[in-house]
Amino acid sequence: MNTKTLSSVQGIATSAKETGDFLGKVVSFNNSLKLYHWHVTGEGSYAQHIVIDQALGDLLVVTDRLVETTYAQAGDVEIVVPATVAPTNIIDHVSGFYDFMEEGRKLFTENFTQAIIDDYHEALQQLLYRLQRLK
Repeated sequence: MNTKTLSSVQGIATSAKETGDFLGKVVSFNNSLKLYHWHVTGEGSYAQHIVIDQALGDLLVVTDRLVETTYAQAGDVEIVVPATVAPTNIIDHVSGFYDFMEEGRKLFTENFTQAIIDDYHEALQQLLYRLQRLK
């Protein structure tokens, strides 16, 4: 594994391991949404099914941009995806991950990587709006 310090790489403010762990958690979160998407039932479930699928499309594009930008700046980073479980409360799960992404900003210092995180946040906000208001 590449354990070099990325602080000397423009736009990255951490170690390769910390960045890889963060990106792995992003992938795991995306996967958790898909698990919820497959298992959702009950009143409003079709609406949830559809809005989660829409959000996943947006989040996967943004995740790909963040990973590829990281690789472009720092070279290959080992991404470790933790075990993924289906969330029981989708609103809390998405809200909590919004906060996690905000904390992750410290790992990326370039304006364009900050903008990618903004795009991820926007997709999460759209998902929360749709889940809470458009049943």
